[in-house]
Amino acid sequence: MNVKQESRDDTLKFIRRCIEEGKILWTYHVNMRLRGRSIPREMIIMSRNSFEVIEEYPEDRYFPSYLLYSVYRGEIFHVLCATDVEADNIRIVTAYRPNPEEWESDLKTRRRKS
Repeated sequence: MNVKQESRDDTLKFIRRCIEEGKILWTYHVNMRLRGRSIPREMIIMSRNSFEVIEEYPEDRYFPSYLLYSVYRGEIFHVLCATDVEADNIRIVTAYRPNPEEWESDLKTRRRKS
């Protein structure tokens, strides 16, 4: 296993543990987006074991962030999650269903802009 994969595995363990322990902060932004996109919080919480890191943003403004691919009851969606390791919690920033025009057929790889 390479270093990057180990790092992603550790990140996923941290995110899953925070969800299991209820150490989640739901941003104002995500609360507005979830309503508008008909994505209940339950989808995010219950799908934690299907999470895959598909993009990393280690230099994000406040905390390192990760774009997660997830599946809940056959429905694919993405979750942007910021990790606050010092405070031992995560922040759910946004969630959405990927647009096939912006993502490759696996819905994990962003299409290159031409």
